[in-house]
Amino acid sequence: MFVQLVNLGPMALLTLFLGLSTCHPLTWGSRYEPRELRTSHRYPTRELAGVTIIDTPLVRSAEAFALEHSSLTTYNHVMRSWLFGALMVKNNATLQRTIDLEIQAVSALLHDLGWDQTPSSPIISPDKRFEVDGAIAARAFLHSHPHGKKWNERRTQLVWDAIALHTERAFSYFKEPDVRLVSQGIGLDFETAEIAKASFGIPAAEYQAVVAEFPKEGFKQVVNETFVWLCGTKPSATYDTWMQPWGDRYVEGYNSSDNLRINIIDKNLP
Repeated sequence: MFVQLVNLGPMALLTLFLGLSTCHPLTWGSRYEPRELRTSHRYPTRELAGVTIIDTPLVRSAEAFALEHSSLTTYNHVMRSWLFGALMVKNNATLQRTIDLEIQAVSALLHDLGWDQTPSSPIISPDKRFEVDGAIAARAFLHSHPHGKKWNERRTQLVWDAIALHTERAFSYFKEPDVRLVSQGIGLDFETAEIAKASFGIPAAEYQAVVAEFPKEGFKQVVNETFVWLCGTKPSATYDTWMQPWGDRYVEGYNSSDNLRINIIDKNLP
């Protein structure tokens, strides 16, 4: 049973979820060079919230699949995460030359499949972290889709990595540019227009247009409730992770002390 959930402050939520600190800023890693848009990967496009985005059958299907397995609030979050990543590419010459926009879109759209709280959801495992559940489901989606079946395994693996590692910046920021971009785009949804401008050169009006199209109202509550649900329904997947504070604070009977690596080492090693 869950104890009463109280609101975390916005900075506490951001710090716990994304591991932000003075040594883990959103722009961890090399700086990108802002220039005129020149994307090396050519795809059909459409406009959404003033952002030019890739428009392939696979991306359309991924968007529908995300909506099918998400609340409206979570769907708005994954849409913002996708569009913020697209804005990063628009305002960055290096990303324009290196990012596969279809990988970025599919990864961002499907990154929170592991939040699916539908009873008996085929996506949710009893023992895996939600990021891994989402990565496995995204790979299955690609393998079953007529266009996804045409992907080589390298592209599929990048989607798996981007989703599985999106909350672990110590890893994702040092992998392939596609993986890093997905994590950063998601991270921008926990930031402000000012941070987006200072860190990635995204004009405030463009950031705000995305938020106007896909509002953030209710998102903090959904995030808190989802993490409490995860800690309560499969605690073994949350012990000794960044999710543990939600279990310690809000889930009755949650026992992290016996499951911390430091305690296991102290107990079992001479």
